[in-house]
Amino acid sequence: MISATILKRADGSYAGYRIKGHAGYADAGEDIVCAAVSCLSINTANSLEELTEDPVLAEEADGFLTVKLEAGCSEKSKLLIDSLVLGLTSIREQYGKEYLKLGFKEV
Repeated sequence: MISATILKRADGSYAGYRIKGHAGYADAGEDIVCAAVSCLSINTANSLEELTEDPVLAEEADGFLTVKLEAGCSEKSKLLIDSLVLGLTSIREQYGKEYLKLGFKEV
């Protein structure tokens, strides 16, 4: 199962997100749930870095991605992460909660 955690500050603004695990929807190389989540999460990280002025720290390892907004969350970053949440929610609704867990955590 993929676990996606959206990180929020006490004031409700986004602090980043974490994606870990593998969906197990299909064999490696054919898992469309993993591919979709990877595409969304990596594109969001790239977009945060390229399309906003917010300092972003992104770390990627085997099956694990952490993206942190180090100094706050601009309106552009909020929109990008809102879009990520929308995409992840759609994937979970279409393919099932057994493949993708989506949660929020205050940091």
